[in-house]
Amino acid sequence: MIKKALTLFLTSGILMSFTTVPDSDKFEKKANRIHEKCLTVDTHCDTPMLMIKPGFSVRDENKAPHSRVDLPRMKKGGLDAMFFAVFTSQKPRTEENYQKTYALANQMLDSIHAMLKKDSDLATLALKAEDLAKIEKTGKRAIYIGMENGFPLAKDISRVEEFYKRGVRYITLCHSFHNDICDSSSDGKPAEHNGVSDFGKQVIAEMNRLGMMVDVSHASDKSFFDAIELSKAPIIASHSSVRAIAQHNRNMTDEMIKKLAAKGGVIQICLLDEYVKNPDTTTVNYKRIKQIRKIYANDLDKMTEAQKDAMFKEWDELKAWKQKDMPSVKDLCDHIDHVKNLVGVDYVGIGSDFDGGGGLMDCGDVSQFPNITKELLRRGYTETEIRKIWGGNLLRVFREVEKTAEKIKTNPHLASL
Repeated sequence: MIKKALTLFLTSGILMSFTTVPDSDKFEKKANRIHEKCLTVDTHCDTPMLMIKPGFSVRDENKAPHSRVDLPRMKKGGLDAMFFAVFTSQKPRTEENYQKTYALANQMLDSIHAMLKKDSDLATLALKAEDLAKIEKTGKRAIYIGMENGFPLAKDISRVEEFYKRGVRYITLCHSFHNDICDSSSDGKPAEHNGVSDFGKQVIAEMNRLGMMVDVSHASDKSFFDAIELSKAPIIASHSSVRAIAQHNRNMTDEMIKKLAAKGGVIQICLLDEYVKNPDTTTVNYKRIKQIRKIYANDLDKMTEAQKDAMFKEWDELKAWKQKDMPSVKDLCDHIDHVKNLVGVDYVGIGSDFDGGGGLMDCGDVSQFPNITKELLRRGYTETEIRKIWGGNLLRVFREVEKTAEKIKTNPHLASL
């Protein structure tokens, strides 16, 4: 009897193993099929900061040390489009710093255009929302350009159009400190403009006229509410998460998300650990990472290449050391769930912040993006919803921004209403 029962137990176990494997295979195939069908867009990486370094190449991950983004891994991860952000840190607003920052921004733009020329068999510059579908059919990666921090504009409104003509399709109004455009969410000093400045109002109006997306990531809460009222077109948060889940001042409150959605905008959930999950702030590791972030924000352009390499190496080691405590894709999808439950699935997307601090335990670079699709599918998201999250929502906003520019072009008085 015992022998018979044992035989039945073992037989049932074997049968169960055979019945569960096909289900797992079926799930993987379904997830991969959905991911492949999506027009996938990541709205923020800081890779251009690395691209100006000698020997760096996005064509070969072996020549992209410390980077989370390159063209082969984009293809492997099924990422169709990436916004390469021209990032400049905020400095004291002196004439010398204006000139240096303007030159640095143009150097990064030069590097992007040089890469697109050199690697034209792998990637193509995208300028309009409709470009992505056309480029995707060629099998190449679509490269859009953003600008993180409006500091390179100095106080010259003509530079908005100048950068637009160079391919820039969104401007993140500020970074970690107040600038001439608006107040930052991270500056420890009192608000300078109480939101968006008079110059900032001109910048937003000019972006509307040209068809550039207004990006409110890094902006203070008051700057956000000002920007959303000033803009004639929907706005984006290119790499921000939900403050109700991770209490970081860079994240958006429920009130902000509701306002963003009411105006047709989109919040692109960021993969940076502290924006995804509240960290243990008592650890030595956390304190050192905070110090490095401060150096990154304030002193990067003062450092030698050797010092930068040492800093990035330490950053990678600290992140690897902390890997078991890093947030996961499940934590990221909690943010997507929150936005969906709060305002609907039409107002959320993905903005990784790779090469600017972004990265999760199970999504450390662009090649691992399918893990997000798999988790969304596990949670019951439909194919239509997943397609919206991965690019549909952002492209909708982009098209509305372009339509607004066309309306202003036809009826210039609309810009002043």
